[in-house]
Amino acid sequence: MIHTRLRRFVALASGALLAAGLAFASPASASSLTSTQVPTPLVVNARWGGHATYDRIVIDLQGYAPTVTVTPVAQLVYDGSGKPVPLAGKHFLEIRLNPAAAHNDAGESVYHGPKLQKIYLSKLKGLAMTGDYEGYVTFGAAFDTVPYYRAYSLHSPERFVVDIAH
Repeated sequence: MIHTRLRRFVALASGALLAAGLAFASPASASSLTSTQVPTPLVVNARWGGHATYDRIVIDLQGYAPTVTVTPVAQLVYDGSGKPVPLAGKHFLEIRLNPAAAHNDAGESVYHGPKLQKIYLSKLKGLAMTGDYEGYVTFGAAFDTVPYYRAYSLHSPERFVVDIAH
């Protein structure tokens, strides 16, 4: 008899706690997530420069530095469409930032750099923004010869750098 009462009590208490948890979780979940979520870093500019022993690409960020991959690719294509990027060159690097966006929550562009730019430096021959799609911002860089590069982040202000040796 004691076991039956104990089982009923545990069942009722568990049901009450579950119901209370569901009642509190539903309305508060959306507001609590937005107040604790870290905003996606924004890509606001891309620039380049020639130096005595290297060319440099700099991608300016707002927020924290996201994960970045730099990959040699056979051809540059625009994200989403897959259409080829019209940059002259024989060798290409794809620079992909994630999570990142080049637009704000209203869908307006916050990126103020070039979308497609021919460049006349020793190694760097062109730079294009090839995508701002589903949490990824992608750039493509064009070269006449195989690029030997070093990639890293710098802080205060946040930016991502690719140095290409001459």
